[in-house]
Amino acid sequence: MAEHLKENGSDVPAKMKRIEGHRPVTVVLGTQWGDEGKGKVVDMLAADADLCCRCQGGNNAGHSVHVQDKHYAFHLLPSGLIYPECIGVIGNGVVIHLPDLFKEMEENKLDNLEKRLVISDRAHLVFDMHQQVDGMQESGRGQRS
Repeated sequence: MAEHLKENGSDVPAKMKRIEGHRPVTVVLGTQWGDEGKGKVVDMLAADADLCCRCQGGNNAGHSVHVQDKHYAFHLLPSGLIYPECIGVIGNGVVIHLPDLFKEMEENKLDNLEKRLVISDRAHLVFDMHQQVDGMQESGRGQRS
């Protein structure tokens, strides 16, 4: 991916340069605790989007997308990546468990993904140990309820 980004003399992919300036932005923001249907709204809007971005969260939740005979499952990757012209961005507020990200990339088999995915250098990496501690904390909360 680094080679692709440097091809145009910049760290910014060519398509992102094309959209600089005044362009409409649509933000889908959930104000509940998830499961509000954000994924379905993003799926509808992403067909016409140049960029589809994840700005926060991790892979503990996700949604499925069905397009014709194909099934996609998204947890970390922006679902707009099902559209070949869309660039996906994983932002600095996302926590990434690398084995799960690589597994998701492999399972979804998205075309030209390595040239269409941009990951913030400030995104947080989560290791197995972090997930184990989180699980223990959640178990402790359940026992005190």
